[in-house]
Amino acid sequence: MSDLRTRLRAAPTLTGTPPSWDPSQTPDAPYELFVEWLLAAIDRDVVEPCAATLSTVRADGRPNARVLILKNVTEGGWQFASSSTSRKGEELETTPYAALTFYWIPLGRQVRVSGRVVPAPADESARDFLLRPPAARAEALVGRQSAVLADRADIDPAVQEQADRIAADPELIAPNWTLYTLHADEVEFWQADPDRRHLRLRYRLDENWTKELLWP
Repeated sequence: MSDLRTRLRAAPTLTGTPPSWDPSQTPDAPYELFVEWLLAAIDRDVVEPCAATLSTVRADGRPNARVLILKNVTEGGWQFASSSTSRKGEELETTPYAALTFYWIPLGRQVRVSGRVVPAPADESARDFLLRPPAARAEALVGRQSAVLADRADIDPAVQEQADRIAADPELIAPNWTLYTLHADEVEFWQADPDRRHLRLRYRLDENWTKELLWP
């Protein structure tokens, strides 16, 4: 264990090169700043810039987290999608609050978004489903995400069966597919500093957005 601890402490951290950023010159609401940071990550060829960790709450009160892909962000909120019968869907049904965490290592930037999660109407969820690649739609139509798998050999025939259904009916929709919107009431922008004097700017929503600098 001591050898592992030594190796962990020797592993490089905060290796990114943060762009210049003045928190005092930021918009009144977080949406525009988030889009600016996201596009900067895309323009800098950050690997998988739309990947985010979604944190939810289990029925027993314990946290749960997984990485997924941001589908869109508007002034109304941050959007992601999943089956409503998946573990994340069931957890959001029980406790409709969640957090998204983005971390763009080459830029030394992190964004934390938290708030209430609301499912979209069925027609919007259907449109999102049809934008998925055929293989992803076939897997979603199987509808067994997070269920116990007895044998990996069971996957291919189950997915192929749904792929055949899609080939016969390209407009086929997974009945439980849901587009979710996280309506943020708190968003924090974090930019690394090699001396650990990180820049932190938090937006909090009451009736209007309030901006606050935070200690590192």
